Amino acid sequence: MDSGILGSNYGAGLMVSFMNRVVVPSHVLVRFLDNESVLLNIETERYFGLDETGTRMWQLVTAAPKIEVAYQQLLEEYDVQPELLRENLADLLTRLVENGLLQVASSDVGTAPSL
Repeated sequence: MDSGILGSNYGAGLMVSFMNRVVVPSHVLVRFLDNESVLLNIETERYFGLDETGTRMWQLVTAAPKIEVAYQQLLEEYDVQPELLRENLADLLTRLVENGLLQVASSDVGTAPSL
């Protein structure tokens, strides 16, 4: 079983590989307050509040070239079991994608093909 894939128990079977990257859509506003954040989809008027840990996950996945890179960084920063972290990160990403607050893209988009 590949634990780098989000399970199909969410929505319409959303599958996201940790080898992909995430992109913040242009219709999403992000505001940080202390160590927490609020994400607002201005098209649907849906918003999410993230606590300190969720905000750190957001910061890393939106800056990383791959979700896996952010996951590895989170493993270094938090004292947590690897599978629990992977499950929590996958759950957060699934909810954000389903609500239009993140989009998933291939991590090799915009790179030159290797020879």
